[in-house]
Amino acid sequence: MKKKMSNRDKTFWAVIIPVVILFFAFNTLPMIKGVIYSFTNYKGYGTYDYVGFRNYADLFTDSRVGKSYLFTFKYALAGTILVNVLSLIMAVGLNSAIRFKSALRGIYFVPNILGGLVIGYIFSFIFTYILPTVGNVFHIGFLQNSILASEKYAWIGVLIVGVWQAVAMNTIIYISGLQTVPEEVYEASMLDGASKWKQFWKVTFPLVMPFVTINLVLSTKNFLMVFDQIMSLTKGGPAQSTESISYLIYKNGMDGGQFGFQSANAVIFFIVIVAISLFQMTVMNRKEEQL
Repeated sequence: MKKKMSNRDKTFWAVIIPVVILFFAFNTLPMIKGVIYSFTNYKGYGTYDYVGFRNYADLFTDSRVGKSYLFTFKYALAGTILVNVLSLIMAVGLNSAIRFKSALRGIYFVPNILGGLVIGYIFSFIFTYILPTVGNVFHIGFLQNSILASEKYAWIGVLIVGVWQAVAMNTIIYISGLQTVPEEVYEASMLDGASKWKQFWKVTFPLVMPFVTINLVLSTKNFLMVFDQIMSLTKGGPAQSTESISYLIYKNGMDGGQFGFQSANAVIFFIVIVAISLFQMTVMNRKEEQL
């Protein structure tokens, strides 16, 4: 005799089935189709032929793709370091006994709520009009021209915006980690005569190491996938100096008639991100065990 489903079970399946269907339709299915297209010469329209692994082979000889990977890795490395250092400093400050710390936490979280494109367009106006005006009025040489127009330094402008937005979430995660450290541990270290600096490195940092791991993995992944800031600030320029992999895949895949080729690029990029994340998790887990 079949067991009758309870109302709780019915509610569970009523919620989970639509979610699974939507996830498959808008995430899994497009990913599978992208992998299939990566073996074709599809331009995004019309007919196409299967070309085997030719797209993958061409990726390793395409100078534009190579340049985009170099920029993306440089941007991700600098962004990950800056975000985690600044976030940890801010988290320590916001976790200390200061006035209005709850309000300050809310204020510092605002950048994460705003959309990447919105923030990008606001900073684009600041970099293009406000800062050059200030530079001309006060005769500050390096501010007189927009940093976004410099082939050499445009990536720094993009980095500033990316870091400013990413610090918010990482700070909240670090605050959560700091609040898990027992007060008794600090009291014991004070009795041993440990200074604040030594207390941080010998007591606090080892205990929040799992949160450091989370932030490193998430921030690296997010910086590698940078798109909104590029789209709103530079559109890959000047002279393709700030063209990230995500932007290149979008631009040439949608507008450049390279849908199949950029699908192969997306597959490789996905594998690279997964490999980097797994490497980070392995290394950081070992560090946690040592500490």
